[in-house]
Amino acid sequence: MVHNDNLIIFPTREAMAERVSDVLAAALGRACAEKTKATLAVSGGSTPAPLYNALSKRPLDWARVRVTLVDERWTPPGSPGSNETFVRTSLLRNRALAATFEGMWFEGHDPPAAVARSEKRLMTTTPLTVVVLGLGVDGHTASWFPHADGLKNALGDVSNVAEIDASPSSVVGDFTRRLTLTLGAVRRADLVCLYMTGEDKRAAYARAVAGGSVEDMPVRAIIKARPDMWVCWSA
Repeated sequence: MVHNDNLIIFPTREAMAERVSDVLAAALGRACAEKTKATLAVSGGSTPAPLYNALSKRPLDWARVRVTLVDERWTPPGSPGSNETFVRTSLLRNRALAATFEGMWFEGHDPPAAVARSEKRLMTTTPLTVVVLGLGVDGHTASWFPHADGLKNALGDVSNVAEIDASPSSVVGDFTRRLTLTLGAVRRADLVCLYMTGEDKRAAYARAVAGGSVEDMPVRAIIKARPDMWVCWSA
């Protein structure tokens, strides 16, 4: 493990998953002991799967842990692209089966109604204990996509959840409508971790920290708000 400015470089993806899972488990364990409950907000995508697998085996009091999503594509569980489905299969297994899961998709709701329901639910769980973020090559994290409709609200501090409508791209794919935690909700978490793999993500992070518009690379918002964030990378 090598520290390069704020970037923590791991020799292998396996080593990163094991070390970061230890750090996250320690934070969740402290919250369970001190506050009787903990809330873990996690991202989708394939990158964090090894992390979630390792974390699911940690000997926590998982019955006191609430798991929620950082963001969700507007698609029902079980369909392609559902972050809820990914988290259920990659994290909510082994010992973590005892955790409570709270998603962002609600049958019979449109996105604004789902935002309101998620907001009401999160009011009882904030501040969050741990937030795991990813990074896109376009500079997005959570569903804070560059210049997306709703980005201003998502990067605000008034609410915990926002609706995003992003422009179609190779990164966004077919799921342009999203629900996402806001910068306000993420920045107040006890521990924030930006978890990345691959040279393209390292290059994107380097561009982000070099400075520039938040609207061009929204990850800059959390980099600025949480300089103590764990920024973890492996090839």
